[in-house]
Amino acid sequence: MATRLFTVSCSRPRRCNGPLGPYIGVYAALLQREGYSHEGARNQLLLIANLSRWLQRRRLTAADVRSEIVERYLADCARRRPPEHGNRNALRKLLALLHGQGIGCGQVAHEPQSAQERVEEAFKQYLMQERGLSPATLLNYQPFVHALLSERFRSGLIHLDQLGAADVIGFVRRHAHELSAGRAKLMTTALRSFLRYLLHGGEIDTDLAACVPCVPRWSLSDIPKFLPPGQVQKVLEHCDRQTASGIRDYAILLLLARLGLRACEVVSLNLDDIQWHEGRILLCGKGRRWAQLPLLHEIGEALARYLQQARPPCASRRVFMRARAPWQSFANSSAICCVVDRALVRAGIDSPRKGAHLFRHTLATDMLRQGASLTEIGQLLRHRHPSTTMIYAKVDVSALRMLALPWPGGGR
Repeated sequence: MATRLFTVSCSRPRRCNGPLGPYIGVYAALLQREGYSHEGARNQLLLIANLSRWLQRRRLTAADVRSEIVERYLADCARRRPPEHGNRNALRKLLALLHGQGIGCGQVAHEPQSAQERVEEAFKQYLMQERGLSPATLLNYQPFVHALLSERFRSGLIHLDQLGAADVIGFVRRHAHELSAGRAKLMTTALRSFLRYLLHGGEIDTDLAACVPCVPRWSLSDIPKFLPPGQVQKVLEHCDRQTASGIRDYAILLLLARLGLRACEVVSLNLDDIQWHEGRILLCGKGRRWAQLPLLHEIGEALARYLQQARPPCASRRVFMRARAPWQSFANSSAICCVVDRALVRAGIDSPRKGAHLFRHTLATDMLRQGASLTEIGQLLRHRHPSTTMIYAKVDVSALRMLALPWPGGGR
């Protein structure tokens, strides 16, 4: 297929002229492994052939291809015609390929350019490596830290030692009323984490985390959002298990509905984590804590069918992969939430709460309805503290009715 793609893509001209000619066949083989269609691969190969001729006219070699050269080429193309979606990603893939061949400097990843980007990147590395937080937490923290630095240091010059209590308090006061109670509390948590990181690194001398105002959100004030009885089964039945994506989505939904997995746990599940002979699944949960869950027969059948019939062939050890090219694992938890949202739409269920956690709450309330204790629910959901599970006591209406006092005066 690589040869055929190379021939078709370079039919105008018949071959790839320029310094990238020796590598375009290798690039075509890479596209084949990643599952691109003939038309999708042809478009990318035409892009590489055009870049090669562009380099030749400027007397540049393959070793000169760097991120800056790619940006110059894209800017030059944008002056003549609108940029096409995916061109930049295709050229980044080319940079990685050349680097793997020992050509060029391999500047593939985005390097922080400004002082603010370097501060944010260092904080991100701290959260991942030192604290072991999930990628979803990083995505939640980053916007608040970015907004704080952008508003305080508008000139672009970052002097963290000039950050004061008034800056932090003013930032929270300006933005807290724009957010929901949960989002506002997340903002204060992110700011405290960032300020403690600065203090630990010696960037500031005062513990500004103590200056972050508290957002009133009382413990156990919310009621878990869950699906009524029977609707989870309705969602599962509306999965089209005759298609590859439907087989994959069915296995994902079963893990969410029967074992209460978090979205990040589904994303990070590896092939080696499924212990078929022992009948269990190893999970790396929050804080990189490992747990073991039973591999239920229903889940085992769904996973086996996906791995045998629907999972695309690739080198990744992650269980769940994208159904469309490029064949690679999910980038983050948002992909799992999208799977859930699409499944609810297919089943015709209009839920006020969406996302993967909806199935986790539904599992807990179903177990409570069937007589399970809060301790048993906490063990299955892998809660660290019993107080986390106590919120489900609010949905046990039968037990709460026994505790309700008569209305004063005997009114009904």
